[in-house]
Amino acid sequence: MGYKIGEVISFLEKLAPPAYQESYDNATLITGNRNWDLTGIICSLDCTEEVIQEAISAGANMVVAHHPIVFKGLKSLTGKNYIERTVIKAIKHDIAIYAIHTNLDHVAHGVNKRISDRLGLLNTKILQPKKQLLNKLVFFVPEEHKNKVLDAVYEAGAGQIGEYKDCSFQVKGMGTFTPSEDANPFLGQRGAPQYEAEIRAEVILPAFLSNKIISAMKKAHPYEEVAYYLSALENENQEVGAGMVGELEDPMTAEEFLDYLKEKMNLKIVKHTALVKEKIKKVAVCGGAGIFLLGDAKRKGSDVFITADVKYHEFFDADGSLILCDIGHYESEIFTKELLGELLSQNFPNIALYLTKVVTNPTSYR
Repeated sequence: MGYKIGEVISFLEKLAPPAYQESYDNATLITGNRNWDLTGIICSLDCTEEVIQEAISAGANMVVAHHPIVFKGLKSLTGKNYIERTVIKAIKHDIAIYAIHTNLDHVAHGVNKRISDRLGLLNTKILQPKKQLLNKLVFFVPEEHKNKVLDAVYEAGAGQIGEYKDCSFQVKGMGTFTPSEDANPFLGQRGAPQYEAEIRAEVILPAFLSNKIISAMKKAHPYEEVAYYLSALENENQEVGAGMVGELEDPMTAEEFLDYLKEKMNLKIVKHTALVKEKIKKVAVCGGAGIFLLGDAKRKGSDVFITADVKYHEFFDADGSLILCDIGHYESEIFTKELLGELLSQNFPNIALYLTKVVTNPTSYR
């Protein structure tokens, strides 16, 4: 039995929830239909006319790209530019285009982890964790039913803190209530006060899963009316955010590190500031345009910060605190297609899966 395109999308959205993308982004299904039968996948950094043609030639009807071909709304489809021509070609040949962009940048196992792994960085952490992505759910349940309800909320996505799952805080107490004459109480009698030994349980959850988790909690709960509280947290989510920082196993001189960087990231050239560090140990990275993280890289004590799309005057902002390297946007993220290919092949072992052979880098070097 084959797969539907929607099954691939569901996997990708669990891997990198769309709720974690930036407000300007368009990480979604851009063309195609979730109900189509899947014939094959092309993984790429960009989606261009050449990539769509590659999919057609391979008999694949899905392109999973890091960068969305459509960022803003299109008011016409006349083929006047490469964006419209790519979309028209995809629609004409029933090719689904799915983009997984800043949401994949922001998860701990995403784009920046792949860069960190290529550089052999250890003890990696998110460079700028995001705030206001977590909620806390508090609910009250009869003691003998707590495991059933907790299992339900865990299964729905609550209680995950870093590498620890099924996390909760529980306190025993006494619940009191008086069912009305119209109630259908699980415990007690209409019109009579009821005293019940209950557990107050607290769990942390991703905010975007709140409705799903509350629904699961209510479904598993024995009470007709469930007492619960949901509140937003200011905590940083250490598993979601921009950039990554880690350490080399062994320190290198600055010159050694630049040569190492070129080798591991397959670079022809590295633009960098003055080599103000004799030894390189702590390394911060951000695929794509990441100069907004320069301050975070400094605060974390990084010896070098690797990113792309750095403007002339922004190089001055390194200000002797670290070595700022611009390795190019395409070069910093090209290995994302390998990441996607590995993840998809592990979870969909019987599909035709290809890594694009098209070089979509719009810049060249001499």
